[in-house]
Amino acid sequence: MTEPKTLLQLIQSQLDDFCHDRRGEFEAISPDLVPMIDFAKSLMAGGKRFRAMFAYWAWMASLPTSEFQQDDNQRKLSSEAIISITTALEMFHAAALVHDDLLDQSDTRRGAPAVHKRFETWHQAQRWAGSPERFGVAGSVLVGDLMLSWSSEIFGNALLHSPNDEITTACREEFSRMRVEVMAGQFLDVVEENAAPSRPINEAVARANRVMLYKTAKYSLEAPLLIGAAFAGASPALRRGFSSFGIPLGMAFQLRDDVLGVFGDPSVTGKPAGDDLREGKRTVLVALTRETLPDSAGRIFEELLTSRDLDAEQIAFLQQAIVDSGALAKTERMINDLADESLLALADLPIDETAKANLKLLAERVINRQS
Repeated sequence: MTEPKTLLQLIQSQLDDFCHDRRGEFEAISPDLVPMIDFAKSLMAGGKRFRAMFAYWAWMASLPTSEFQQDDNQRKLSSEAIISITTALEMFHAAALVHDDLLDQSDTRRGAPAVHKRFETWHQAQRWAGSPERFGVAGSVLVGDLMLSWSSEIFGNALLHSPNDEITTACREEFSRMRVEVMAGQFLDVVEENAAPSRPINEAVARANRVMLYKTAKYSLEAPLLIGAAFAGASPALRRGFSSFGIPLGMAFQLRDDVLGVFGDPSVTGKPAGDDLREGKRTVLVALTRETLPDSAGRIFEELLTSRDLDAEQIAFLQQAIVDSGALAKTERMINDLADESLLALADLPIDETAKANLKLLAERVINRQS
């Protein structure tokens, strides 16, 4: 079986080779298409690969229940296919990041310009007519769509080596569900950013939790686990067990992201300080703050959050309001409670102990991450 470090190298190699091949195809059509490939490839050169690793170890954990363990040839093909499946998940994630940065009007990603900003810069450097901003929007939408298509292509080709039709169907269902749910969650997030000021404050936490569940928790942790398990032929009961492990961990993952988006060190996160506040994100952290503040302070907090044009002093004011309201401490407790729930569910899974130990290490990295 592939060791984790080798897995990451193989994924990066597949992504690089895929982009290299497509670059040649696009360049043959027109040199103007080359930046689409280069910007996509650059984005996929980094990242923690959590989704790939969770899918891989769920596959490893579920192998004893599959029907093809005694077939060495099938086992080899499946080992190669899981690399492509994890590559497809990373391609899908990168596509989601392209669209997410555009929707949030976030200028940076992993310490570098976001894709839409790269297109803006290219437009400006060429001194073309029209708006660089509109060109950036158009370019990033198309690159994101292109990468979504590529992720489906890679995933579909991997399933050509599926052990049987039942496994193929299960994998396709999980992959399709992931795509639908993350788009639903993304749209709910957009709705909340615009509608929150006119909606009941006492329902804000519930709305933020729903966004968090569909935009992040299910797509980032549950879906990779279920796809990996499905490819190994895991039973429905075992897959439900993976959901019990993955969903609370995914919620903790997003809550940690919320904290880092407000209080994270820019040199570590690759994002400006307080970037989530500048973007007006309606996270659980923000919802907990808003429901606690008295009316007068709440109105000021709301006005600043919706302005989308905050200076360092205003960011500091919002950060202090979050701390003073007790929302930060409450969020940290929620992270700990969700982490405990997730790890207890993992402990109960009837899976190989080596795989279980590696899933636990991954979970702890998710919970304790600083970027």
